[in-house]
Amino acid sequence: MSVIDEIKRRRTFAIISHPDAGKTTLTEKLLLYGGAIHLAGSVKARKTSRYAVSDWMEIEKQRGISVTSSVLNFDYEGCRVNILDTPGHADFSEDTYRTLMAVDSAVMVIDVAKGVETQTKKLFKVCSSRGIPIFTFVNKIDHFGKNPFDLMSDIEEVLGIRSCPMNWPIGINGNYVGIYDRETNTAFIFIKDNAHGTKKLQVVSGKLDDSSIMELLDEEVLESLKSDLELLDEAGDPFNMDKISAGKLTPMFFGSAMTNFGVEPFLKRFLKLAPPPTERKTLEGSISPDNSDFSGFIFKIQANMDPKHHDRIAFMRICSGIFEKGLSVLHRQSGKNIRLSQPQQFLATERVSIEEAYPGDIIGIFDTGELGVGDTVCTKKHPVTFSDFPVFPPELFARLSPMSSMKRKQFLRGVNQLAQEGAIQVYSQPYVMESFIIGAVGQLQFEVLRYRLEKEYNVDVRIESLPYTTARWTASNALPEDLVGTDNALVVYDAKKRPVYLLPNEWQAGWLVERNPNIEFLDTPPMIPVNLE
Repeated sequence: MSVIDEIKRRRTFAIISHPDAGKTTLTEKLLLYGGAIHLAGSVKARKTSRYAVSDWMEIEKQRGISVTSSVLNFDYEGCRVNILDTPGHADFSEDTYRTLMAVDSAVMVIDVAKGVETQTKKLFKVCSSRGIPIFTFVNKIDHFGKNPFDLMSDIEEVLGIRSCPMNWPIGINGNYVGIYDRETNTAFIFIKDNAHGTKKLQVVSGKLDDSSIMELLDEEVLESLKSDLELLDEAGDPFNMDKISAGKLTPMFFGSAMTNFGVEPFLKRFLKLAPPPTERKTLEGSISPDNSDFSGFIFKIQANMDPKHHDRIAFMRICSGIFEKGLSVLHRQSGKNIRLSQPQQFLATERVSIEEAYPGDIIGIFDTGELGVGDTVCTKKHPVTFSDFPVFPPELFARLSPMSSMKRKQFLRGVNQLAQEGAIQVYSQPYVMESFIIGAVGQLQFEVLRYRLEKEYNVDVRIESLPYTTARWTASNALPEDLVGTDNALVVYDAKKRPVYLLPNEWQAGWLVERNPNIEFLDTPPMIPVNLE
């Protein structure tokens, strides 16, 4: 198979949603139908003793939530599929937003009963700003929910994007028994079983006038379906691939990830419609995936995927050229040549060593601490630089210290590694050696930090809340003695040794700005210049 053919068969996408809309469950069922697993687990494991493959951390299994993005690779019907299952909880938005930098499309999961929710709106906005095509999966249609036409209106009014239903639920008032595929004019009636969604669902399919279908549907359901389809044909938006690629139209699918309603038809159609890898913007211009010069960027660092070895894996999106095991590349941020060793692909924590990979692929690289989130790696002959990732300003601050001074070595290693992941932001104070100031977007990040330090590094810690809600950097890295009015600020230093001013509220931050008119203040760290030599 040629390099062009390998690129064209790649599908790299994220699954996004508000918490509890069914994102991780849908991911699990795509793995089931894709043949990557043979028995699906449950996010909360109520009906079975299995857990979702993508929720690999112990805390994820206990709480039934995703706290970190998972990378899942498999082959299906000629496509090489790279799924990135992202956290839905707002406290872990930063991890999700970084992950969205690495995809070519996104699947937006919506709860049929709740419609478009708060976190969905935020994630949609990020996808829209980056021009990422969005596909919609309306989940939980085995439960009572909104009318499908109302959901279409909800998507348009809240998100500002029109929708084009690719299939339509069969049933009345939320009592759905299957879906109707509009392209093939085929009805899929699902036969319920007692497997609780752990196995592929039995399906009866056929045209509406087939005897096998007519005997499963009563006349009222048939008439309601025909009426809905006529209205869609007359007043609905027609399928338009150009509008989908431009983010102006979202293909809409209905189903239930928990019971496997509509999952396989969605997977088959989505892989046909989803875009293969496309060109990426760099500071030097755009680079095409078929460019022979290798390039890629790091979008995620994960420590302790193998807790026994305290490993550190850098996740890289390949953007151009062919990756080969042991490839020597230029690390753009440091200007150093490094060798990318032990390349792997994943099914959550299950790893497979690889010899080569192509644009669109997500691979893991063993890292000793040289790589960071947002870093570019490329050939030295034709260097490129991918733009910096967004950094979220922390809103909560606390003092973090070990319960026992005998555990200081483990404490320092754990805090350092988790900070490099981007799980928290860590600040130091001059002459304070026994504790750190930590910043987070949400309270749950502190709880996950405590849990991981305890379980992965065997360190019990004390987390004491601090009365600060706002952080300010300065463009010139101005020192405290250069400023006026820092009495109410706590001065700390970030990982790059830049001074950071923590303040009780936005009013105090504004007052500091007014008192120092010649200083440019920033609510995120200033950009670090890339080594362009």
